[in-house]
Parts: sequence; structure tokens; C-alpha cells
Amino acid sequence: MSGKNYFSTSIGKKLIVGGTGLFLIAFLVVHCYVNAMMFWNDGGKHFTEAAAFMGGNVAVRIMEIGLFVGLFAHIAQGLMLWSQNNKRRGTRYAVQAGNQTSRWYSRSMGLLGTLILMFLILHLYHFWAPNRYGQAFDAGWREEDLYDKMLAVFSKAWVVVIYVLGCVSLAWHLMHGFFSAFQTFGLASNKYKGIIRSIGVAFSIIVPLIFAAMPVYLFMIGTGTQH
Repeated sequence: MSGKNYFSTSIGKKLIVGGTGLFLIAFLVVHCYVNAMMFWNDGGKHFTEAAAFMGGNVAVRIMEIGLFVGLFAHIAQGLMLWSQNNKRRGTRYAVQAGNQTSRWYSRSMGLLGTLILMFLILHLYHFWAPNRYGQAFDAGWREEDLYDKMLAVFSKAWVVVIYVLGCVSLAWHLMHGFFSAFQTFGLASNKYKGIIRSIGVAFSIIVPLIFAAMPVYLFMIGTGTQH
């Protein structure tokens, strides 16, 4: 079987989803670290320095291209795999076993992934696209403008709510995806299964919580400065 045909099989799709999933987990750690700089409450100084380093580092910018390729490969293959599995389940069972055989979020990875994609598009529209445009075409652009942009975006309560809901979807998606990614590559052996599952649960709670706390925090700062 050729490599092209192999990656079109169910096992091949799982390898793509698992591999890109591990890459995206690593990205989430870095992105979460940069976002956490916001909580220094220093007018965005630490955050701006971290954002300037990420935006001006050639290696990071090259990795950014790989990130987008990995992200869309993860989404495309994940949705195809989810659709494929749903068709098989639909013809196999007359009665749904529900949580007796699997958690609801493991059966809803496609739905959760779609919600995260919608949230991601909004996030890119708000921050990544204007920031990269400013760096490339606006001679007067300063990294400090990104912090001001975030304050402006998160001054609207409905935007904050959407971001928080997006982080909730991310948490449920990771609750299954973290362990599943390690399992795909045989890294979740019986000896380490409990440890990896526990780390996955902690990661699925802590990282999305930090992401969700940021827009809430900025909203509170923004409303506080208006009074």
C-alpha cells in the first residue's frame, strides 16, 4: 500500500489527527504562557515583550506556517474520521449505550471541533490578522497596539461570552483528545495510562481556564477604567 493510500485509511487518519494533535498541544502551552503574561497587571508590558519576541522571531514565524498546516490537517482528518465512525455506529447499534461505553465528549469530537474552529476564526479575525497586517504594511505599527486592541475587543460582554464558551469547548475536546493522541502512538501503555490520563485531565482544565480568564480579566480592567 502506498503512503498516500495508507493515510486515507482509518488508521492513517488517526495517525494524522494524533500527530497534529500533539503538535497543537505543544502550541497551546506556548500560547498559554504568553497570554498569562497579561496577569502581571503592568499595563501589558510583559505581554507586549513576549508578543514582540514571538512576532519578530524568524524561527517562530516559520513554525507558524507549520502550525496552520497542522491545524487544518487536524480539523479535516478529524471531521472525516468522526463522520466515518458515526456512520459505522449508526448501522451497528439499535440502542445507544451512552456513557456505558464512552463519554459524551469522545462521541462529540466533531461537534466540539467545529465549535472550536468557529471560535478560532473569530480569534484570528480579532488579533492575528490585524497584528500580522500591521507588522507587514503599517510603518507606524507598535506591538503595544496589540494590548490596546485586546482591551477594545474584550470591552464587549458578548465577545467575552463567546470566547469563554470557545474555551469550554476546547476543554471538553482536550478531555478526550489529549489521551487519545498519546494512545494513537502507543505511548499510553498500561504502565503509564493512569499518569497520562491524569495529566490530560489537568491540562484540559488548567490551560482552557487560563485562556478563559484572560478575556474576563481584560473586560474587568476595561470596565474599571471607564468608571
